[in-house]
Parts: sequence; structure tokens; C-alpha cells
Amino acid sequence: MKMEKTSLTTPGTGSSSYLKALTVEIEKKLQRALASASQRPNLLQELFADIALEVDDRARGIIFSREEDEISPAEDAADGQLCFYDVLADYYVWVPESGKQILHLIVQLWSQSFASHIFSLLFHKWLFEAQLDNTEVLVRFSSALVQGATNVLWIDIQTNKRHFQSLFQYLLEEVALEPMRLNRIPVQAQRELFLLLSRFILFYNSVDKIDSFLKQFPIFPNAFLVGGPADFFVIELADQLQKLKVEPVLLHYLSQIKVLQGMELRMTTSTRLKACLYSFTSPGGPMYPTRAVRHAAWDALDLLFPVGRYPRHFISLFFRLLYPWYWPSSCWNFIISCIKAVFYSLLRLLFSSWDKLREPKNC
Repeated sequence: MKMEKTSLTTPGTGSSSYLKALTVEIEKKLQRALASASQRPNLLQELFADIALEVDDRARGIIFSREEDEISPAEDAADGQLCFYDVLADYYVWVPESGKQILHLIVQLWSQSFASHIFSLLFHKWLFEAQLDNTEVLVRFSSALVQGATNVLWIDIQTNKRHFQSLFQYLLEEVALEPMRLNRIPVQAQRELFLLLSRFILFYNSVDKIDSFLKQFPIFPNAFLVGGPADFFVIELADQLQKLKVEPVLLHYLSQIKVLQGMELRMTTSTRLKACLYSFTSPGGPMYPTRAVRHAAWDALDLLFPVGRYPRHFISLFFRLLYPWYWPSSCWNFIISCIKAVFYSLLRLLFSSWDKLREPKNC
């Protein structure tokens, strides 16, 4: 971790002392950011990077030490990826007093970039465990959590990593699917949280939780116009697809979208999703999808909307013929596909013949 390594490598004899030292360093950097307006954006960005770092082996040994009356948070993640924010988020739940000064400083830096990022990483668990009686404060913290989590999870999208998966999993499994925790935040924040999770649930490979997730969906005031939980979910998902620019991430979404098969949707929602997928099937602007994306989009479209499959392909082929500059690449890819199909067919025939020759003959 970058924050004053000299003090962090000698925090004390146990995990509690180590976590206190981390807290002190976070407070120092926040105070420096508060005191220096010119350096504030850089300091907050550095702090965010620091708490998002993965815990190294030496730090793990200290954090998970087993001495009497010591705190060893996030022990269930000790064998997997463990970041400093995982450890600190647990620490501020178990020792709420230790995070009060940090929270006070973040509130003073509320309007700055990365302030909500830092809040969402450090206090996403504390918010659902603390007893906050001030409604105004609760609304502000809940909005900051959703905003910060949105920005943080988009970093994973842009880098095609799952660095902040533990944050997503907590919000999904421990909050959205747990009514007791969910009801600790205002209804509007609950709605925003569910819309947020709808956009990222496919990215973090949590399709097995979708049925339970939709059952817990809060009631929206415009539900009579939009539809039920499935409609809200699919609308957010379609909007997310339109924003994706990283090819591997888009391909991952398109491969996971088969989970929508059989889902009951309103006609408007179904048309919206169909139009979204269809926009990825044609080369050129405004999407400029690659060949892999176009084929993945066709597969998803044919799976989810089998009715009208052949007319769609025929219309697409007709429009492709209107653009002669695409003909050479299309013909070349068609030839390559045919060669591969013939080659793999010959291989299968060869191996099947070889297996038959090796079979023992009956006397």
C-alpha cells in the first residue's frame, strides 16, 4: 500500500494495531486533501488506489494473526483475492468509533471526485449495520453509496476485471436479498440500488441469483407504465449494453443474456431489447461492432426471439448487399468458415474411423 509504507509495515504486534495504523494514514491523507485545494483531486485519487490495492502476503500474516482479543476481519476471503477495502470495511463495522473521523472528513469533501468512491468502499457495510436516526444523513449516505458503487463497478467494466466483485456481492447477496438490511435505507435508495445491480449482475456472473433478485424488487411509482420487476431489469440491462465499449465485456454480456429466455416482458420492453441486440448485428456506425460481437448478437437475438429469425437474416443480408465495400471481407470470412467446417468434418471422420479400426473384433 502506498500510504506511508514505513508506518504501515510496522503497525504493531497484531491485526488491531495494523488496522489502526491504516486508519491513521487514511485520516492523514484526507486531512491533506482538505487543506490543499490544488492537490485535492490527486490526493483523493491516490487514496482510492491505495485502499483498492490487494493485500500482500506480509499484511495478510498480520491481519489474520490469532492473538487474544484481536480482530481478524474478512477471514472468509483470506484464501482468495483480498483488498484493503475488504478488511477496513469489516473493521469499521466491528469498531465503529475507528471510522468516525474518516467519515467526518469524507463528508467535508463530499463534492470532490473519488469521495463517493472511497465512501462506498470503506463504509458499504457500516451503512447497513449502524443505527442512523437522522433521515437526512441516511438519505445522503445512501445516495453516496449508490453513486460511488456505480463509479467503482464501472472501473471493473472498463478494465475487464473483477477487482471489486466483493463490493457487488455484498450489495446483492447481503443487502438486496436480505430485507432486514435493505429496509435500513430509504425506499428511493433501494430503487436506485436495484437498478444499479441490474446493470452489473451479468458481468459478475450472478445469473443464478436473478430469480431471487427479481422477487425482492421494490415497487416503483411508474410501474403501471413500465411494467414489473423483469421489465425494469431488462430496460437497465439494455441501456447498459448500449454503453459498453470493451469488446470482451460486451461478448460476456451477450453470452450471459440467454438467462432472459422465457422471461415475461411487456411488448415495449421486448421491442427495446430486440432493437438493442439488433443494433450490434450490422457493421459500421454508430456502433462499429466487430465480427465476434455481431455473431454473438445474432446468437442472442435468435435465441431470445426465434419468431422472425429467417426474415431478419434475409433483411440483414439484403442491406449488406447495398454496401459493396463489405463484400470482400464477407466473402473471405465465408470461405474461411467453409474451410474450417470441412476441415473439422474430416477430422471427426478420421477419428471415428480410427476408433472403429481399434475396436476388438469378435471371434
